Amino acid sequence: MLYGLFELPGWGYLLVVLALTHLTIASVTIYLHRCQAHRALELHPIAAHFFRFWLWLTTGMQTKEWAAIHRKHHAKCETKEDPHSPQQLGIKKVLLEGAELYRQACQNREEIERYGWGTPDDWLERWVYSHKLFSNAGIVLMLALDGIAFGVLGLTVWALQMLWIPFWAAGVVNGLGHYVGYRNFETEDASTNLIPFGILIGGEELHNNHHAYPSSAKLSTKWWEFDLGWGYIRLLSWLGLAKVKRVAPKVRIERRLAPDQSTVQAVLPNRGHVLKLYARTVILPVLEREYRAADHKLRQALRQLKPLLVREDILALKPCLEPLLQHAIAASQSLQTVYQFKLKLKEVWARNAPHPQFRLERLTAWCLEAEQSGIDALREFAAQLAGYSMQPAR
Repeated sequence: MLYGLFELPGWGYLLVVLALTHLTIASVTIYLHRCQAHRALELHPIAAHFFRFWLWLTTGMQTKEWAAIHRKHHAKCETKEDPHSPQQLGIKKVLLEGAELYRQACQNREEIERYGWGTPDDWLERWVYSHKLFSNAGIVLMLALDGIAFGVLGLTVWALQMLWIPFWAAGVVNGLGHYVGYRNFETEDASTNLIPFGILIGGEELHNNHHAYPSSAKLSTKWWEFDLGWGYIRLLSWLGLAKVKRVAPKVRIERRLAPDQSTVQAVLPNRGHVLKLYARTVILPVLEREYRAADHKLRQALRQLKPLLVREDILALKPCLEPLLQHAIAASQSLQTVYQFKLKLKEVWARNAPHPQFRLERLTAWCLEAEQSGIDALREFAAQLAGYSMQPAR
């Protein structure tokens, strides 16, 4: 039989595909990602079971495996142990073979057990969703349902459903989201934001924002960024089906003569924002001034130097860039100074600072040295940093 229960025009089938695949994207971002992997929200059992059932139908992915692989990605980001880093594996491999990389990561059962804590372990999970006999039964059932509903064209609808997550989530988000795009925060990884794909991947395109605040249920941070997944979470909250636990903190700059403990408490969770602010208000103005005064040969070096000064962490990924950095900053005392001050600033929140008072002493000393540096941009940034604080929760 060519036709199923529903005979639609061409645009009708397109709308059906978009609706079905969008529901899958919503299930991934709300349930697997923000709820299970990061515990940013709690879902009512009705919502949680619906998302889990829909993912069984459309992807066959298991909650424990997905959460474990994603948590490992954050823990080992951009290293050789990262399950899907384009910085290590190349953008082509992650973009085109993201699903295969996911399947390979699933084979490491020790890592799945290590990172997959706290995920569902009820009767349905053990005997249906994760059971060897039934783990792929949902995909077969989805094929049958598409066939009954749309006849022969149901096979195309089903195929697009099966390809949607491997391409958009495993390929685009994991690949392009660590390769191209813009950055709101100078995180220690290569994560970026990908605006044009927002509606198709439900907010997951705001990947740099997510790496800056992994436990935030809301992925947008700028007024013009659109996190569709957050809109769904707000709707679920209004219906009593979700409870938001954490969102990214909002910061403000107060007038303060010197840092105090509230400054330290604000700086630590917002270090990606602090480094972005430092790059915009200190490094780039100094670099621009040096560029205007440089000869043609030095200007070429300074153009290459910009990303290295802003993101010196990429030197760990590409050690061959280290000589370029050292050669370029050797020609400018100001650039050497702001670069070294950035490295010292990162020591404020280093892990070898066991006590808040020790971090406060480091931050106070850094601000005093910056004020005495003779560089206006550094002095102004030190004054801003002293007043760095978080807005009270409402």
